[in-house]
Amino acid sequence: MNRSIRKDLSVSIDIDNLEELLGRLPEDIRVEVRDFVEFLLSKRRPVEGGRKLSQKWAGVLKDYRDKYTSLDLQKKALDWRGD
Repeated sequence: MNRSIRKDLSVSIDIDNLEELLGRLPEDIRVEVRDFVEFLLSKRRPVEGGRKLSQKWAGVLKDYRDKYTSLDLQKKALDWRGD
């Protein structure tokens, strides 16, 4: 049976051919290939449980509360971006 995966860029990967190529590799290289594939998969996996955001900065700008309004800050941010 000829299995293949269709990619977005019209690239078809022949899984049977890939398995044949893997079978021809020495055992130590197959281990490296497996590790690399696991690495690639881990990059696409969503983070389980996520990481909580650090809010150590909370309250740091309280001295500027009376000096700037949110509108002032928004205008300044637009100036910095060039909008």
